[in-house]
Amino acid sequence: MPAALRRKLEVADVFRGEADSFLGRAGRHLSIAQKRTFAAIIACRTAALGGHVTACDHCDHQQISYNSCRNRHCPKCQALARAEWLERREAELLPIPYFHLVFTLPQEIAPLALQNKRLLYGMLFDAASQTIAEVAANPRHLGAHDVGMLAVLHTWGQNLMHHPHLHCVVSGGGLSADAKRWIASKSYYFLPVRVLSRVFRRKYCQLLGEAYDKGQLEFHGRLAPLAEQAAFKRFLAAAAAREWVVYAKRPFREPSCVLKYLARYTHRVAISNRRLVRYQAGRVTLRYKDYAAHGRTGVITLTASEFIRRFLLHVLPKGFMRIRYFGYLANRQRQEKLALCRRLLGAVVPSSGPQACSEPTAQPTTNDEHDIAIPCPTCRQGVLRVIYQWDRYSPAASHPPMPATSRRDQPREDSS
Repeated sequence: MPAALRRKLEVADVFRGEADSFLGRAGRHLSIAQKRTFAAIIACRTAALGGHVTACDHCDHQQISYNSCRNRHCPKCQALARAEWLERREAELLPIPYFHLVFTLPQEIAPLALQNKRLLYGMLFDAASQTIAEVAANPRHLGAHDVGMLAVLHTWGQNLMHHPHLHCVVSGGGLSADAKRWIASKSYYFLPVRVLSRVFRRKYCQLLGEAYDKGQLEFHGRLAPLAEQAAFKRFLAAAAAREWVVYAKRPFREPSCVLKYLARYTHRVAISNRRLVRYQAGRVTLRYKDYAAHGRTGVITLTASEFIRRFLLHVLPKGFMRIRYFGYLANRQRQEKLALCRRLLGAVVPSSGPQACSEPTAQPTTNDEHDIAIPCPTCRQGVLRVIYQWDRYSPAASHPPMPATSRRDQPREDSS
């Protein structure tokens, strides 16, 4: 088969091929969220989730489209969600510099975070936001209050191992203490990274100690000895004795470029389908970027079960918000604070999205929105209309329920 016509390898292919063996060995150790994600990725864009048949109103072309699982960890279901989210964010841009900061949990604490995801990942957001607020408010550094910050949680490295860190987009400035002035940072420099690192370490360790004192932490397996107070104090002291990583990337060239950056980070999952190279004989080969080798691209081969295990490490607890807003972008007073910032900056609300740096708005990859007129790929003169649709059905069935005869010329069914 020509390479152009060969179907691309997907994470779902590995999950389907290894479902019985993996769940038989490790199924009882998975959380409810991990089991649901596993099932959703397997069923995504298959007849099991339902779908519809479309027919061209000009020629005889018909095609079947299956529904998406819309799970936030599925590699195939993020494009539309990302485009819709970015559209909502466009009106929040200000004509100021923006900076990219990365806050990383040290490897000593990462295993504990894996056993206490909701609590320790939440602490990561709290410690990072409090660090920015405290250092930015210090008149020796900036002296600005209500600095706007958007933070996105990533829990993976390029090899899919556990590596929890926050990608933060921070405004180059903020409101004065009396909210009557805009205090701007330099266009090329925001806050001292060494100071950020040490304040971040202090705040996270303080939050962690408070959680232990309240009995909120769980310790399992090789971490079980940390339940003893003296052992936990030694653990916390060792983590506090090392340098914590806060990384500052170069500032964005202009505000409109922020959205292009956000499109790459906000709805990313642990691995995209395009990084998969091969799946055969129970082994998965994938591409990765080796940052220790100056970003050189390499390949790594894992057993299929290890690949799935690593992927599922990054499934978040149900309802956990992996994108959060702070400062003048905090949800409670966002519109009022943004209006105040624009007035102080003499800015206007952007009427349209950025052109030079942003990516084109993604279109739905399945015909979930039945009212969208999709051109016929065969005759290129007509449009595809929905003539039949069905809801999810038992995966044990050999094929989806279909109409007994062609309904191309019949009225479209009501989607309700």
